[in-house]
Amino acid sequence: MSKKKIIIIGGGAAGFFTAANLDEDKFYVTILEQNSDVLQKVKISGGGRCNVTHACFDPRELVNFYPRGNRELLSVFTKFQPGDTMDWFETRNVPLKIEKDNRIFPTTDSSQSIINAMINEVRNKNFEIKTQVSVSEIIKENEGYLIKTKQGDFTADIVIYTTGSSPKSLKLIENLGHKIVEAVPSLFTFNIKDNLLKDLPGTSFENAEVSIPSLKTEESGPLLITHWGLSGPAVLKISAWEARNLANLKYNFEIEVNFISKLMSEAEELLKEFKNSNPKRSIAQSKIFDVTNRFWNKILEINNINPDKQIANLSKNEMDLILENLCEKKLKVTGKSTFKDEFVTAGGVNLKEINFKNMSSKLLPDFFIAGEVLDIDAVTGGFNFQACWSEGWLISQYLNIL
Repeated sequence: MSKKKIIIIGGGAAGFFTAANLDEDKFYVTILEQNSDVLQKVKISGGGRCNVTHACFDPRELVNFYPRGNRELLSVFTKFQPGDTMDWFETRNVPLKIEKDNRIFPTTDSSQSIINAMINEVRNKNFEIKTQVSVSEIIKENEGYLIKTKQGDFTADIVIYTTGSSPKSLKLIENLGHKIVEAVPSLFTFNIKDNLLKDLPGTSFENAEVSIPSLKTEESGPLLITHWGLSGPAVLKISAWEARNLANLKYNFEIEVNFISKLMSEAEELLKEFKNSNPKRSIAQSKIFDVTNRFWNKILEINNINPDKQIANLSKNEMDLILENLCEKKLKVTGKSTFKDEFVTAGGVNLKEINFKNMSSKLLPDFFIAGEVLDIDAVTGGFNFQACWSEGWLISQYLNIL
Protein backbone atom coordinates (compact mmCIF):
# COMPACT_ATOMS: atom_id res chain seq x y z
CA MET A 1 0.00 0.00 0.00
CA SER A 2 1.47 3.39 -0.98
CA LYS A 3 1.95 6.02 1.71
CA LYS A 4 -0.48 8.94 1.81
CA LYS A 5 0.68 12.55 1.95
CA ILE A 6 -0.45 14.60 4.91
CA ILE A 7 0.05 18.35 5.12
CA ILE A 8 -0.33 19.86 8.58
CA ILE A 9 -0.91 23.60 8.32
CA GLY A 10 0.30 25.20 11.55
CA GLY A 11 3.31 24.22 13.64
CA GLY A 12 1.82 24.81 17.06
CA ALA A 13 0.77 22.49 19.89
CA ALA A 14 -2.10 20.75 18.09
CA GLY A 15 -0.26 20.33 14.80
CA PHE A 16 2.94 18.99 16.34
CA PHE A 17 1.22 16.61 18.72
CA THR A 18 -0.81 15.18 15.83
CA ALA A 19 2.36 14.67 13.78
CA ALA A 20 4.21 13.15 16.74
CA ASN A 21 1.57 10.42 16.98
CA LEU A 22 1.10 9.61 13.27
CA ASP A 23 2.39 6.32 11.83
CA GLU A 24 5.48 6.97 9.69
CA ASP A 25 4.96 3.67 7.87
CA LYS A 26 1.62 4.91 6.54
CA PHE A 27 2.19 8.60 5.90
CA TYR A 28 4.54 11.21 4.50
CA VAL A 29 3.95 14.22 6.74
CA THR A 30 4.93 17.84 6.17
CA ILE A 31 4.30 20.58 8.73
CA LEU A 32 3.96 24.09 7.29
CA GLU A 33 4.58 26.93 9.76
CA GLN A 34 4.41 30.58 8.70
CA ASN A 35 6.71 31.85 11.48
CA SER A 36 10.46 31.32 11.71
CA ASP A 37 10.04 29.05 14.74
CA VAL A 38 7.58 26.28 15.54
CA LEU A 39 5.77 25.84 18.87
CA GLN A 40 6.09 29.53 19.77
CA LYS A 41 3.16 29.56 22.22
CA VAL A 42 4.52 26.45 23.93
CA LYS A 43 7.87 28.22 24.36
CA ILE A 44 6.48 31.25 26.19
CA SER A 45 3.67 29.50 28.08
CA GLY A 46 3.83 29.72 31.85
CA GLY A 47 6.57 32.32 31.77
CA GLY A 48 8.79 30.01 29.73
CA ARG A 49 8.12 26.99 31.95
CA CYS A 50 5.21 25.62 29.86
CA ASN A 51 2.01 24.84 31.74
CA VAL A 52 1.53 21.51 29.92
CA THR A 53 -1.83 20.54 31.39
CA HIS A 54 -3.85 20.49 34.62
CA ALA A 55 -4.28 17.80 37.28
CA CYS A 56 -7.96 17.21 36.63
CA PHE A 57 -8.37 13.58 35.62
CA ASP A 58 -12.16 13.26 35.41
CA PRO A 59 -13.42 14.32 31.94
CA ARG A 60 -16.76 15.41 33.43
CA GLU A 61 -14.96 17.83 35.75
CA LEU A 62 -12.39 18.82 33.14
CA VAL A 63 -14.95 20.18 30.66
CA ASN A 64 -16.14 22.71 33.27
CA PHE A 65 -12.99 24.74 32.61
CA TYR A 66 -14.02 25.41 28.98
CA PRO A 67 -16.44 28.32 28.45
CA ARG A 68 -16.85 27.22 24.83
CA GLY A 69 -16.61 23.60 23.67
CA ASN A 70 -17.36 21.93 27.00
CA ARG A 71 -20.13 19.69 25.67
CA GLU A 72 -18.18 18.63 22.59
CA LEU A 73 -14.95 17.96 24.47
CA LEU A 74 -16.46 15.43 26.88
CA SER A 75 -16.13 12.57 24.39
CA VAL A 76 -12.66 13.78 23.36
CA PHE A 77 -11.39 13.75 26.96
CA THR A 78 -12.76 10.27 27.63
CA LYS A 79 -10.23 9.05 25.03
CA PHE A 80 -7.24 11.22 26.01
CA GLN A 81 -7.09 13.29 29.23
CA PRO A 82 -4.37 14.95 31.37
CA GLY A 83 -3.19 11.64 32.81
CA ASP A 84 -2.53 10.42 29.27
CA THR A 85 -0.64 13.64 28.50
CA MET A 86 1.57 13.05 31.53
CA ASP A 87 2.25 9.47 30.44
CA TRP A 88 3.09 10.58 26.90
CA PHE A 89 5.75 13.06 27.95
CA GLU A 90 7.13 10.99 30.81
CA THR A 91 7.69 7.96 28.54
CA ARG A 92 9.77 10.33 26.38
CA ASN A 93 12.00 11.27 29.30
CA VAL A 94 10.21 14.49 30.22
CA PRO A 95 9.18 14.07 33.87
CA LEU A 96 6.37 16.37 34.98
CA LYS A 97 5.34 17.81 38.34
CA ILE A 98 2.00 18.89 39.77
CA GLU A 99 2.15 22.23 41.57
CA LYS A 100 -0.07 23.17 44.51
CA ASP A 101 -2.60 24.93 42.26
CA ASN A 102 -2.81 21.70 40.17
CA ARG A 103 -1.02 23.18 37.18
CA ILE A 104 1.43 20.73 35.62
CA PHE A 105 4.95 21.68 34.44
CA PRO A 106 8.08 19.82 33.35
CA THR A 107 10.41 19.25 36.33
CA THR A 108 13.07 21.16 34.38
CA ASP A 109 10.89 24.29 34.59
CA SER A 110 11.75 24.81 30.92
CA SER A 111 9.36 24.76 27.98
CA GLN A 112 12.28 23.60 25.84
CA SER A 113 11.90 20.12 27.38
CA ILE A 114 8.37 19.89 25.96
CA ILE A 115 9.41 21.35 22.61
CA ASN A 116 12.37 18.98 22.25
CA ALA A 117 10.23 15.92 23.03
CA MET A 118 7.77 16.74 20.22
CA ILE A 119 10.37 17.87 17.67
CA ASN A 120 12.49 14.76 18.31
CA GLU A 121 9.46 12.54 17.86
CA VAL A 122 8.55 14.20 14.56
CA ARG A 123 12.14 14.13 13.26
CA ASN A 124 12.62 10.49 14.27
CA LYS A 125 9.73 9.66 11.98
CA ASN A 126 11.47 11.54 9.14
CA PHE A 127 8.58 13.96 8.84
CA GLU A 128 9.35 17.36 7.29
CA ILE A 129 9.14 20.67 9.16
CA LYS A 130 9.03 23.76 6.94
CA THR A 131 9.11 27.21 8.53
CA GLN A 132 8.39 30.63 7.03
CA VAL A 133 5.86 29.07 4.67
CA SER A 134 2.67 31.12 4.52
CA VAL A 135 -0.40 29.45 3.01
CA SER A 136 -2.36 31.74 0.70
CA GLU A 137 -5.05 29.34 -0.55
CA ILE A 138 -6.31 25.77 -0.14
CA ILE A 139 -8.04 24.25 -3.17
CA LYS A 140 -10.08 21.05 -3.03
CA GLU A 141 -9.22 18.89 -6.04
CA ASN A 142 -10.69 15.62 -7.29
CA GLU A 143 -8.01 13.73 -5.44
CA GLY A 144 -6.91 15.56 -2.31
CA TYR A 145 -5.90 19.19 -1.92
CA LEU A 146 -3.62 21.80 -3.48
CA ILE A 147 -2.04 24.12 -0.92
CA LYS A 148 -0.73 27.33 -2.47
CA THR A 149 2.07 29.29 -0.77
CA LYS A 150 4.51 31.99 -1.78
CA GLN A 151 7.23 29.37 -1.43
CA GLY A 152 5.58 27.00 -3.92
CA ASP A 153 2.61 24.64 -4.05
CA PHE A 154 2.06 21.46 -2.04
CA THR A 155 -0.32 18.59 -2.71
CA ALA A 156 -1.94 16.48 -0.02
CA ASP A 157 -4.22 13.49 0.30
CA ILE A 158 -5.13 14.67 3.79
CA VAL A 159 -5.02 18.14 5.36
CA ILE A 160 -4.80 18.77 9.12
CA TYR A 161 -5.61 22.41 9.88
CA THR A 162 -4.11 23.65 13.17
CA THR A 163 -3.32 27.29 12.43
CA GLY A 164 -4.50 29.10 15.52
CA SER A 165 -7.09 31.85 15.35
CA SER A 166 -5.52 34.65 13.33
CA PRO A 167 -7.99 36.48 11.05
CA LYS A 168 -6.06 35.25 8.00
CA SER A 169 -6.31 31.59 8.99
CA LEU A 170 -10.02 31.93 9.76
CA LYS A 171 -10.58 33.54 6.35
CA LEU A 172 -8.74 30.68 4.60
CA ILE A 173 -11.02 28.08 6.09
CA GLU A 174 -14.11 30.24 5.61
CA ASN A 175 -13.25 30.27 1.89
CA LEU A 176 -13.56 26.48 1.95
CA GLY A 177 -17.15 26.74 3.17
CA HIS A 178 -16.83 26.61 6.96
CA LYS A 179 -18.86 29.01 9.11
CA ILE A 180 -16.79 31.15 11.46
CA VAL A 181 -17.99 32.34 14.86
CA GLU A 182 -16.51 35.83 15.15
CA ALA A 183 -13.35 35.79 17.27
CA VAL A 184 -13.22 38.03 20.33
CA PRO A 185 -10.48 38.24 23.01
CA SER A 186 -10.58 35.89 25.99
CA LEU A 187 -8.25 35.74 29.01
CA PHE A 188 -7.49 39.42 29.41
CA THR A 189 -6.80 41.83 32.27
CA PHE A 190 -8.98 44.81 33.20
CA ASN A 191 -7.78 48.39 32.67
CA ILE A 192 -8.84 50.44 35.70
CA LYS A 193 -7.83 53.90 36.87
CA ASP A 194 -8.71 54.28 40.54
CA ASN A 195 -6.94 55.91 43.49
CA LEU A 196 -7.16 52.68 45.50
CA LEU A 197 -4.98 50.84 42.96
CA LYS A 198 -2.61 53.73 42.16
CA ASP A 199 1.07 53.09 42.98
CA LEU A 200 0.36 49.50 44.12
CA PRO A 201 1.38 47.30 41.14
CA GLY A 202 2.51 43.87 42.30
CA THR A 203 0.15 43.82 45.28
CA SER A 204 -1.64 40.48 45.38
CA PHE A 205 -4.59 38.94 47.21
CA GLU A 206 -4.68 35.21 47.85
CA ASN A 207 -8.42 34.83 47.42
CA ALA A 208 -10.67 37.62 46.19
CA GLU A 209 -14.10 37.78 44.59
CA VAL A 210 -14.78 39.74 41.40
CA SER A 211 -18.31 40.27 40.16
CA ILE A 212 -19.89 42.09 37.23
CA PRO A 213 -23.33 43.09 38.59
CA SER A 214 -24.78 43.98 35.18
CA LEU A 215 -24.05 40.44 33.94
CA LYS A 216 -24.93 38.74 37.25
CA THR A 217 -21.64 36.85 37.20
CA GLU A 218 -18.87 36.29 39.76
CA GLU A 219 -15.51 34.51 39.98
CA SER A 220 -13.09 34.00 42.84
CA GLY A 221 -9.39 33.29 43.14
CA PRO A 222 -6.04 35.09 43.39
CA LEU A 223 -6.05 38.73 42.31
CA LEU A 224 -3.19 41.02 41.31
CA ILE A 225 -2.91 44.80 40.99
CA THR A 226 -0.97 45.74 37.84
CA HIS A 227 0.23 49.03 36.31
CA TRP A 228 -2.97 49.03 34.23
CA GLY A 229 -5.56 47.74 36.69
CA LEU A 230 -6.39 44.21 37.83
CA SER A 231 -5.24 40.76 36.73
CA GLY A 232 -4.83 37.29 38.22
CA PRO A 233 -6.97 34.13 37.93
CA ALA A 234 -10.16 35.74 39.30
CA VAL A 235 -10.11 38.36 36.52
CA LEU A 236 -8.89 36.01 33.78
CA LYS A 237 -11.63 33.48 34.56
CA ILE A 238 -14.40 36.05 34.41
CA SER A 239 -12.96 37.47 31.17
CA ALA A 240 -13.06 34.00 29.60
CA TRP A 241 -16.60 33.09 30.65
CA GLU A 242 -17.97 36.51 29.69
CA ALA A 243 -15.77 37.08 26.60
CA ARG A 244 -18.67 37.74 24.23
CA ASN A 245 -20.70 39.86 26.65
CA LEU A 246 -17.68 42.01 27.50
CA ALA A 247 -16.94 42.51 23.81
CA ASN A 248 -20.55 43.69 23.38
CA LEU A 249 -19.99 46.14 26.25
CA LYS A 250 -16.88 47.40 24.41
CA TYR A 251 -14.89 46.69 27.60
CA ASN A 252 -16.59 49.47 29.53
CA PHE A 253 -18.39 48.19 32.63
CA GLU A 254 -18.43 48.26 36.42
CA ILE A 255 -17.06 45.52 38.64
CA GLU A 256 -17.36 44.96 42.37
CA VAL A 257 -14.35 43.51 44.20
CA ASN A 258 -14.24 41.79 47.56
CA PHE A 259 -10.51 41.76 48.32
CA ILE A 260 -10.86 39.55 51.42
CA SER A 261 -13.72 37.19 50.45
CA LYS A 262 -15.66 37.98 53.59
CA LEU A 263 -19.19 39.28 53.93
CA MET A 264 -19.33 42.91 54.96
CA SER A 265 -21.20 41.95 58.16
CA GLU A 266 -18.56 39.32 59.03
CA ALA A 267 -15.71 41.77 58.42
CA GLU A 268 -17.51 44.40 60.52
CA GLU A 269 -17.78 42.00 63.48
CA LEU A 270 -14.07 41.21 63.28
CA LEU A 271 -13.15 44.88 63.16
CA LYS A 272 -15.44 45.72 66.10
CA GLU A 273 -13.98 42.90 68.18
CA PHE A 274 -10.45 44.08 67.45
CA LYS A 275 -11.42 47.69 68.24
CA ASN A 276 -12.86 46.69 71.64
CA SER A 277 -9.91 44.42 72.50
CA ASN A 278 -7.16 46.81 71.35
CA PRO A 279 -8.49 50.33 71.90
CA LYS A 280 -5.06 51.98 72.16
CA ARG A 281 -3.68 50.53 68.90
CA SER A 282 -3.27 53.00 66.06
CA ILE A 283 -5.47 52.38 63.01
CA ALA A 284 -2.32 51.81 60.93
CA GLN A 285 -1.41 48.95 63.29
CA SER A 286 -4.89 47.46 63.08
CA LYS A 287 -4.54 45.54 59.81
CA ILE A 288 -6.38 42.39 60.83
CA PHE A 289 -7.40 41.26 57.35
CA ASP A 290 -5.29 39.34 54.84
CA VAL A 291 -4.07 42.33 52.83
CA THR A 292 -0.65 43.99 52.59
CA ASN A 293 0.31 46.92 54.82
CA ARG A 294 0.61 49.11 51.72
CA PHE A 295 -2.95 48.28 50.66
CA TRP A 296 -4.31 48.85 54.17
CA ASN A 297 -2.59 52.23 54.40
CA LYS A 298 -3.83 53.13 50.92
CA ILE A 299 -7.44 52.60 52.09
CA LEU A 300 -6.78 54.92 55.03
CA GLU A 301 -5.09 57.49 52.78
CA ILE A 302 -7.79 57.77 50.11
CA ASN A 303 -10.51 58.05 52.78
CA ASN A 304 -8.59 60.70 54.78
CA ILE A 305 -8.43 58.52 57.88
CA ASN A 306 -5.56 59.46 60.20
CA PRO A 307 -3.40 56.31 60.47
CA ASP A 308 -1.97 57.45 63.85
CA LYS A 309 -5.39 57.81 65.47
CA GLN A 310 -6.25 55.20 68.09
CA ILE A 311 -8.69 52.64 66.79
CA ALA A 312 -11.02 53.35 69.74
CA ASN A 313 -11.65 56.74 68.09
CA LEU A 314 -12.52 55.25 64.68
CA SER A 315 -15.93 56.67 63.76
CA LYS A 316 -18.83 54.62 62.36
CA ASN A 317 -18.49 56.45 59.04
CA GLU A 318 -14.75 55.71 58.84
CA MET A 319 -15.36 52.05 59.65
CA ASP A 320 -17.97 51.85 56.88
CA LEU A 321 -15.52 53.39 54.39
CA ILE A 322 -12.81 50.84 55.28
CA LEU A 323 -15.23 47.90 55.01
CA GLU A 324 -16.67 49.15 51.74
CA ASN A 325 -13.18 49.33 50.19
CA LEU A 326 -12.32 45.86 51.46
CA CYS A 327 -15.56 44.02 50.67
CA GLU A 328 -17.64 45.94 48.14
CA LYS A 329 -15.28 48.17 46.17
CA LYS A 330 -16.85 49.35 42.92
CA LEU A 331 -14.38 49.96 40.09
CA LYS A 332 -14.90 51.23 36.56
CA VAL A 333 -13.26 49.11 33.84
CA THR A 334 -12.34 51.19 30.77
CA GLY A 335 -10.59 48.65 28.56
CA LYS A 336 -8.55 45.46 28.47
CA SER A 337 -4.97 44.33 28.13
CA THR A 338 -3.96 41.01 26.61
CA PHE A 339 -0.73 39.11 26.85
CA LYS A 340 0.08 39.55 23.19
CA ASP A 341 2.12 36.37 22.81
CA GLU A 342 -0.27 34.21 24.83
CA PHE A 343 -3.35 35.69 23.21
CA VAL A 344 -6.41 33.43 23.42
CA THR A 345 -9.65 34.04 21.56
CA ALA A 346 -13.25 32.92 21.84
CA GLY A 347 -14.47 32.16 18.34
CA GLY A 348 -13.40 30.21 15.30
CA VAL A 349 -14.77 27.35 13.25
CA ASN A 350 -18.38 26.54 14.17
CA LEU A 351 -18.36 23.37 16.29
CA LYS A 352 -21.51 22.00 14.61
CA GLU A 353 -19.38 21.46 11.50
CA ILE A 354 -16.89 19.16 13.27
CA ASN A 355 -17.16 15.42 13.93
CA PHE A 356 -15.75 15.10 17.45
CA LYS A 357 -15.19 11.36 17.09
CA ASN A 358 -12.09 12.16 15.05
CA MET A 359 -11.98 15.99 14.63
CA SER A 360 -12.84 15.73 10.93
CA SER A 361 -14.65 18.42 8.98
CA LYS A 362 -18.27 17.52 8.17
CA LEU A 363 -17.99 19.61 5.00
CA LEU A 364 -14.61 18.60 3.55
CA PRO A 365 -13.38 15.02 2.99
CA ASP A 366 -10.01 14.04 4.50
CA PHE A 367 -9.77 17.40 6.27
CA PHE A 368 -9.21 17.62 10.04
CA ILE A 369 -9.31 20.67 12.30
CA ALA A 370 -7.85 21.09 15.80
CA GLY A 371 -6.56 23.69 18.24
CA GLU A 372 -7.42 27.32 18.67
CA VAL A 373 -8.83 27.73 15.16
CA LEU A 374 -11.95 26.01 16.58
CA ASP A 375 -14.53 27.88 18.65
CA ILE A 376 -13.10 26.27 21.79
CA ASP A 377 -11.24 28.02 24.60
CA ALA A 378 -10.53 27.54 28.27
CA VAL A 379 -9.63 29.43 31.40
CA THR A 380 -5.96 29.72 32.32
CA GLY A 381 -4.15 26.74 33.88
CA GLY A 382 -3.01 24.42 31.08
CA PHE A 383 -6.48 23.67 29.73
CA ASN A 384 -6.03 25.19 26.27
CA PHE A 385 -2.98 22.99 25.68
CA GLN A 386 -4.86 19.91 26.93
CA ALA A 387 -7.54 20.46 24.28
CA CYS A 388 -4.76 20.59 21.65
CA TRP A 389 -3.13 17.38 22.88
CA SER A 390 -6.43 15.51 23.06
CA GLU A 391 -7.69 16.66 19.67
CA GLY A 392 -4.34 15.89 18.02
CA TRP A 393 -4.29 12.42 19.58
CA LEU A 394 -7.80 11.70 18.29
CA ILE A 395 -6.85 12.66 14.72
CA SER A 396 -3.66 10.60 14.69
CA GLN A 397 -5.29 7.48 16.14
CA TYR A 398 -8.15 7.65 13.65
CA LEU A 399 -5.79 8.03 10.69
CA ASN A 400 -3.38 5.34 11.94
CA ILE A 401 -6.07 2.64 11.83
CA LEU A 402 -7.51 3.59 8.43
